[in-house]
Amino acid sequence: MNLKLQDLGKVIFIRKNSAQAKIVEVKARHFNRLKAFSALALVITVLLTVGIVAVSSKSREEIAENNKLQSQIAALQTQMDSAVNTENALSAEKNTNNSKAVGYIESIQAKLTKINDYLRKRGLNSINFKKINTDDTGKPVLTDEQLYSKYDNYLTSLVANVSLVPMGYPHMSSLTSFFGYRANPFDFGEHEFHPGIDFKGKIGDLVKCTASGKVTFTGREGGYGNCIHIQHTSSLETWYGHLSRISVREGQYVSVGDVIGRIGETGRATGPHLHYEIRKNGRPVNPAQYLSLND
Repeated sequence: MNLKLQDLGKVIFIRKNSAQAKIVEVKARHFNRLKAFSALALVITVLLTVGIVAVSSKSREEIAENNKLQSQIAALQTQMDSAVNTENALSAEKNTNNSKAVGYIESIQAKLTKINDYLRKRGLNSINFKKINTDDTGKPVLTDEQLYSKYDNYLTSLVANVSLVPMGYPHMSSLTSFFGYRANPFDFGEHEFHPGIDFKGKIGDLVKCTASGKVTFTGREGGYGNCIHIQHTSSLETWYGHLSRISVREGQYVSVGDVIGRIGETGRATGPHLHYEIRKNGRPVNPAQYLSLND
């Protein structure tokens, strides 16, 4: 096989400790292949280096992102723990408040029971206050809204009943005559039954009703002179006698404290004063027990 000069290359080997060099002729295509392989190896090395750098960079980013996520998770866990602690504290406080609420409710029920006693003594129907049912922990079975609504209804009934009970003074002054038997002021030596109490006053002093109700009579009535009757409940009514002026009319509804007339000395009277009666089922009872809620 004939080779051209350009197809050959020379490789010079120089031996150590020898001045003579050995020349070896190598085909040029082997040099070209070697160059190609070297270039390919260089490219692969560069690509691997770039890949390793990229992977390393991505790994660092993932590690940083992972650390960031771990920090966020830890922060969220702390918040959750705090929320749980807060909820437990609120739950404990609520249970404490429920216990206090039950105590207040029991106290209110005791007071309402006492008021019922006063109402019964004054001839009014009592209000039915049922005990509030509680569970094993003492917490009311009813919801707060139901509980408040229940007591609101109770108190509404109480207000309605109390407003119909004749209580207090129709005229603020001292008493000049009491309920029961007394000496007859017009017939010395004789005794008579006085069905009410008398309040000292001057002609023209204001007279107020002691409970809400309906005016059933106004006008002259024998020894009572100018008189007013007010019906409060089916069993209770009040009478106001010896008036100089009547300021209401029959059929009119009046409220506690309304001015209904003025003190006078009409009828069988020895001087200006107000005669005040409370009648239960048509019979006079002692008004003194209705002047206050005390026994």
